[in-house]
Amino acid sequence: MTILARCPQALDAASQAGALTFRAVAKKAAGTPATVLLTAQKVAHTIHTYDVPADTPDYGARVAEAIGVSPALVFKTLIAEVDGALTTAVVPVAGDLDLKALAQAAGGKRAVLADRADAERSSGYVRGGISPLGQRRRLPTVIDDSAAGLDRMFVSAGRRGLQVELVPDDLVRLTAATLAHIRT
Repeated sequence: MTILARCPQALDAASQAGALTFRAVAKKAAGTPATVLLTAQKVAHTIHTYDVPADTPDYGARVAEAIGVSPALVFKTLIAEVDGALTTAVVPVAGDLDLKALAQAAGGKRAVLADRADAERSSGYVRGGISPLGQRRRLPTVIDDSAAGLDRMFVSAGRRGLQVELVPDDLVRLTAATLAHIRT
């Protein structure tokens, strides 16, 4: 379904239907900072809604199942500290983040996952809904290189229960990301 972002009623109805595609731009679009950024940059994307409790074991695989795609297409966004500086890492939900590889890709020596409060404060999103797009503070971003071989990928749209489908090249461009092998 293609709709104009200027029509909140159509947005709500389409969102409840499960998926919608944005191809129009509004000066003050409603939505999350991630979806507003995509709309403002005229990036074709599709929003997918799902209902999976945040504490569900193997959460990423359940999200992929809920939106009807392979887990290899769904990526999670993690905030880590590389030599004390916050960094965004985007990896497939089917794998884990290799902290040593992230540190190397980010030009550092040591990486640890950031404290939850620090991750939420820097991104402006809550755990389970952290998006690599539209973060409150733009962080260096590293996306796992498995995304490069995909024609589409899914990342959080900035809210629990909301995924955005987009072309990997658009995500790399909008986040000024580095591609590197950072999954285990």
